[in-house]
Amino acid sequence: MLMNLYIQTLAAFLLSSLLVYILIPAIVRLSIAKKLFDVPNERRVNKTVVPNLGGIALFAGISISSLLCVQEIAFIDLRYIMVAMIIMFYTGLKDDILMITAKKKFLAQILTAIILVILGNIRITNLHGILGLNEISYVWSSLLSVLIIVAIINSINLIDGIDGLAGGLGVLISAFFGSTFLMDGLFEYAILSFSITGSLIPFLVFNVFGKENKIFMGDTGALLLGTLFSVLAIRYNEFAITSNNCLYSPALSFAVLSVPVVDMARVFCVRFIQDRSPFKADMSHIHHKLLRLGFSQRKSAATIISMNILIVCLVYFLRDLDIHILLVMIVLLELLFTFLADFEIGKRIKKQI
Repeated sequence: MLMNLYIQTLAAFLLSSLLVYILIPAIVRLSIAKKLFDVPNERRVNKTVVPNLGGIALFAGISISSLLCVQEIAFIDLRYIMVAMIIMFYTGLKDDILMITAKKKFLAQILTAIILVILGNIRITNLHGILGLNEISYVWSSLLSVLIIVAIINSINLIDGIDGLAGGLGVLISAFFGSTFLMDGLFEYAILSFSITGSLIPFLVFNVFGKENKIFMGDTGALLLGTLFSVLAIRYNEFAITSNNCLYSPALSFAVLSVPVVDMARVFCVRFIQDRSPFKADMSHIHHKLLRLGFSQRKSAATIISMNILIVCLVYFLRDLDIHILLVMIVLLELLFTFLADFEIGKRIKKQI
């Protein structure tokens, strides 16, 4: 029986990989035929016209492989996760094709979060000693969970700015959660996690190295991934309440998501201080700073992902420290990385003057 569960998890990974590998060339051909492209502008890093409907392949790979490979495993959460995926898929697809306002996207994210929290009961119920709190009331639990889901969705959407970054971080995040769930015998979430990992690997090949079949995930893929990562993070922290697995730690879940989340928080704070809308797009994200330093898109993505891996490893080895120390350390390390990039940019500007 146990062997069958491991086989189902492997099958989910392989099936999602195969589906995405098959679907992307077909989606590229359709995009070219219908002129559905990501058109370059002053804020776009890409200078050529590239299809941006890779999220369709990710949605198909993740949903089909998860539904087929769960089989006899009881996975009640999946019905609510699928509803959330469909809402975000539709929202992202409409934005990729027709463009919708930030307000409408935000409302769709809140609706998705409410469905997951209220109907699916996928919510944070324990703060693990953060600010001296453990169990929290249903109302505060629900509000906090909606906030976390919306924040993670937006953070993944905003970090998707260069080739390989959102996809590479996605592989790291889903593989981390999937491995932890697998070791703890939580096969339903392991299957979902590795469906995501399996879908992202062939997508990355086309996204980073593709020529004829190069593609972006678009808002369709970014919103979808953000929704799934928020669910995985919440369930991970809930399972941590009773698990003795050393890989379960709220600090570790924050560490693996720290690059997009801290970068989003930093950018929003700067925009707020400058009296600008937090949703007004600009070129101030960490990947934009590395590009200004002369890094290529691949090198920028590799540098940021490597930094994220180092932070996760550091938090793991220091996991016995007080959780407040770990959380502050993660934020400071992320901000230090950004400060060093800004400092180097400033030096180069002075030399040019």
